[in-house]
Amino acid sequence: MPAYEFALIVFFISTTAGLVGSLTGLGGGVIVTPALTLLLGVDIRYAIGASLVSVIATSSGAAAAYVRDGLSNIRIGMFLELATTVGAICGALLASKIPTPVLAVIFGLVLLHSSWQTMQIRRDAIADREANALATRLKLGGIYVTRAETVSYSAGHPGAGFGLMYIAGLLSGLLGIGSGALKVIAMDRVMGIPFKVSTATSSFMIGVTGVASAAIYLKRGYIHPVIALPVMMGVLCGSMVGARLLPRLPVKTLRRLFAGIVAVIAVQMIYEGIKGRL
Repeated sequence: MPAYEFALIVFFISTTAGLVGSLTGLGGGVIVTPALTLLLGVDIRYAIGASLVSVIATSSGAAAAYVRDGLSNIRIGMFLELATTVGAICGALLASKIPTPVLAVIFGLVLLHSSWQTMQIRRDAIADREANALATRLKLGGIYVTRAETVSYSAGHPGAGFGLMYIAGLLSGLLGIGSGALKVIAMDRVMGIPFKVSTATSSFMIGVTGVASAAIYLKRGYIHPVIALPVMMGVLCGSMVGARLLPRLPVKTLRRLFAGIVAVIAVQMIYEGIKGRL
């Protein structure tokens, strides 16, 4: 296949990944990696390197728009990013010592359960949540505007959310993904933050986590410009489109989309883990 055709295919795949990643908070990396590996035969190590670049591009493309629209909560994002960054560094350092296929299967099973849980939720915000002392002290709350009303929210269980964010960062370093799925679940399910705010804040956080992991892969020579460049451009374009669409889409639709994508990713990770391709 000529280089320009390869780059064009990678660009279109990455654009789709960026759109989906921006709308769901997953990050385009979880789609880019299996697509490059299975469809185009790219070595998994270089696919992960390009995936991490796309993770950073997704965050850069979507974060500014989400902050402008008042969806991202910067204070909550910075608080939780302390855990994900440390986790990402630890994961990257442990990547050569822990069998990745085993982690992929476990992560896939967790995502399947999380996908089912996400489909059971019927409320977007928990207005009557009891204020948490730590969350109040750190001012982990905010408001966001819907078509019908202005919703006020406060983060609950910040300690549990912080711990899950460390695990998300650890998985990011080990598997080369942004772990946006676990981040959204932690904020939405555990901390009670509205789904749209969770999605937007996850996109804001993913880039920092990706940089922490990408530095290790760059040092090992697994980020190839010929692959990484079209991936970065495609994901950036897709994420910008997704950022414009998110405020106009109903939360129920986003939940279904999110749950479906997480389920597909889970099956893919379990399959790849059993086959030993990750």
